[in-house]
Amino acid sequence: MRAIGIVGEIDDDHKIRAEAPRDLPPGRVQLIVVRPDEDEAGAFWPWDVSQAWSDELSDVRQDLYTLADGQPVDASR
Repeated sequence: MRAIGIVGEIDDDHKIRAEAPRDLPPGRVQLIVVRPDEDEAGAFWPWDVSQAWSDELSDVRQDLYTLADGQPVDASR
C-alpha cells in the first residue's frame, strides 16, 4: 500500500473534496483524515486563498474582456 498526502476540504454536506494526482487510476481509496490543531491551521492558509481566487476567477461575471474586444498589450498605438 502506498500513502499519498492530499489536501482537501469537507463541505457543509460532509463530503470531501480534493484533487488526486493524475497518475492515480479511478476507483475506491481508503482515506485517513487528519484534523489540524488550531495552531497548525495556518499551514492551510495558502491553499484556502488559492481556492477562493480560483473560484472567483472562474466566475464569468469577472470577465472584463473577450478575445473580440480590447487591444493586445503589445499593439502599436
